[in-house]
Amino acid sequence: MSLKKEQIKLIENTIKDSLRKKFQKYEPETNQMPFHYRLLGRDRMALFSFIHSLNTTFGTSIFEPVAETLASLKFQFAQKQYVVGNTISEQAQSEIQHIMNDLTIGKNPNKADEIERIRKVCDKGTINKIKSVKVDLFAKNTDGTIHLFDLKTVKPNISNFKDFKRTLLEWVAIFLVKKPNAKINSYIAIPYNPYEPKPYERWTLKGMLDLDRELKVAKELWDFLGGDGAYDELLNCFERAGIELRPEIDAYFSKFKQ
Repeated sequence: MSLKKEQIKLIENTIKDSLRKKFQKYEPETNQMPFHYRLLGRDRMALFSFIHSLNTTFGTSIFEPVAETLASLKFQFAQKQYVVGNTISEQAQSEIQHIMNDLTIGKNPNKADEIERIRKVCDKGTINKIKSVKVDLFAKNTDGTIHLFDLKTVKPNISNFKDFKRTLLEWVAIFLVKKPNAKINSYIAIPYNPYEPKPYERWTLKGMLDLDRELKVAKELWDFLGGDGAYDELLNCFERAGIELRPEIDAYFSKFKQ
């Protein structure tokens, strides 16, 4: 499914608006770097600082609003920073710990089985109040299936994989407290493949994540959100938005020239 012209325009506007908001909020570093300034120029150093700042917040500043816009074209409902809930059953927490223990000793992850284990106890025992939990992106199909996404950097820290897995399971448990019969999925979403044209190194996540049901990377992610061909269309949208914004970017950083 290729995107329509008005849909492409909507996505491009989302990209441009997101970058402009970043400009409005951005404050260049005040650290004095006299050698760098004289060698490279203040404008280039300001641009370098901005790019570094943008890289650290690309997920929330750019990818989340773009993912929300793209998913809203295909799904019945899509929202970034969606509040899943603020309660979880004690028995669900205990079951999640059992699942984590099983994985730690080498059991293969099976998300479908894990969800059903949580479902059986999702509203059993004491219901604990917790801090409101948000997901990076919430999407709901017309058939009622729920998809919860956790957008990560392209090279997640391997030491955090256990935390990632627990988070995905807890999201399921929190949602099922109020809707025990819901069809639900939760994913780690990685916006692009830094190893391209080589495949993404999925093996680094093997053992904790069910790679077929809990991980979506690059084209797989964007085509899931927007339909077949969405990833390639999205790259073109970014390119056109960048070309259009270039004069604004140049004008902004020209202010830093000595």
